[in-house]
Amino acid sequence: MARTDITLPLTLDRDSAVPLAVQLADALREAASGGHLRGGDRLPSTRALARDLGVSRTVTSAAYDQLHAEGWIVGRHGSGTYVTTSPPTPVAAHRPVAGPDHAPSPDLVALLPGLPWADGLDRAAWRRAWRAAADTPPLVVAERAGLVEYRTAIAEHLLRHRGLDVAPNSVLATAGTTAGVVELAAALLGPGDVVGVEEPGYQRAVEAFRRAGVRVVPLAVDAEGLRPDSVPEGVRAVYCSPAHQYPLGSRISAARRVELVERARAEGFLVVEDDYDGELRYDVAPLPVLASLAPDVVVHLGTTSKILTPTLGVGWMVAPPAVTAAVLEYRDEAGTRASPAGQQVFVELARHGDLGRHLRRLRRELSERRSLLVTALTDAGVTVLGDDAGAHLVVPLGSAEEERRRLALARERGLLLDGLARHFAGIPTRAGITVGYAGCSRETLQDVLGVLVDVLRETRR
Repeated sequence: MARTDITLPLTLDRDSAVPLAVQLADALREAASGGHLRGGDRLPSTRALARDLGVSRTVTSAAYDQLHAEGWIVGRHGSGTYVTTSPPTPVAAHRPVAGPDHAPSPDLVALLPGLPWADGLDRAAWRRAWRAAADTPPLVVAERAGLVEYRTAIAEHLLRHRGLDVAPNSVLATAGTTAGVVELAAALLGPGDVVGVEEPGYQRAVEAFRRAGVRVVPLAVDAEGLRPDSVPEGVRAVYCSPAHQYPLGSRISAARRVELVERARAEGFLVVEDDYDGELRYDVAPLPVLASLAPDVVVHLGTTSKILTPTLGVGWMVAPPAVTAAVLEYRDEAGTRASPAGQQVFVELARHGDLGRHLRRLRRELSERRSLLVTALTDAGVTVLGDDAGAHLVVPLGSAEEERRRLALARERGLLLDGLARHFAGIPTRAGITVGYAGCSRETLQDVLGVLVDVLRETRR
């Protein structure tokens, strides 16, 4: 049955060089690709849409004419304009997935999510680990699953810090979580397969799936994390961040965890668990991982990039045996391997206790930084979202226009912030600013705190 009471999440950028009619046509295509529109839905009239968007009817008519010419919509005399079919999911190659700027300007203080506290690494321990790693004999052939000593160190790390009891031979070394997603997509999925991803969510994972020809569908997220009831039938996998949803900062409740894994078992899909910063929790002990609840249907991914530094270029995967075998077969064919040097340095940091000491300092430091930020913002009347965990928080805003305006204002005042819009695969339905607090020194964070508060509480006159 056609839907006639559709609310379209459309925003137009009047400062853009792209004509408004082109923006509107693009936005309507994306609304269909993201699931907000489907074949048979009736669109608003050009007059009603022009009134809602605050543009002339010429703009809406031109956009409808374009879509009609392309065959995406059709007009029915006396009835209205209808969507004929949903466009294929776009690859969205224009969407920046690495951050607001791939290389932040040195003139700006980058308060971005996903940056580690690299300055907190003990330099003496860091140098010692690299020297010890250099003393190991050069490899002739790289171990496709990863160095045995690295897999052993990861198994010990997961048991101690994530409560996951696995044998070392169940661990695969990866080049990080995104690389793990790339390997999973190449080894297990193909054109026509459907994967559900949190919306908003991690766009590098979205791109990895799309480049493998996989169709990505958005999954709803709220204050209790991923909503399992938003997972459609027929998916091959669900990609999520249960311990600390990226970027909103919530966690999947216990009831939803059980519901998700029960559906995965009943319907035969995999749950890909991105545990990118699961070690970093400050209110309670780190939350149990999904892989400990359902190792038969969960692929657990982790990385050293957030707890240490991207310099190592390594992470890990724990998966059911059939998945592990498929990934290893793919590696044989593609010739891909995780960095043995990065693995060896991690082994040395763990062997001498430097990893554990760093994690204790990291939790203490980031907990204090988070408290500093939350106190300053809430005292100024700014709402803050996200659990007491990780290395970023979220300030919700009322509109996409407001988000763009705050980001521009922050840049004018020397701050590089991130907005929620970048974390949507389709049309953004929420607006806000993400504030990372790990990538700079504490002194710098304190110096810019007043400016940050001014930017986030500033209201339009």
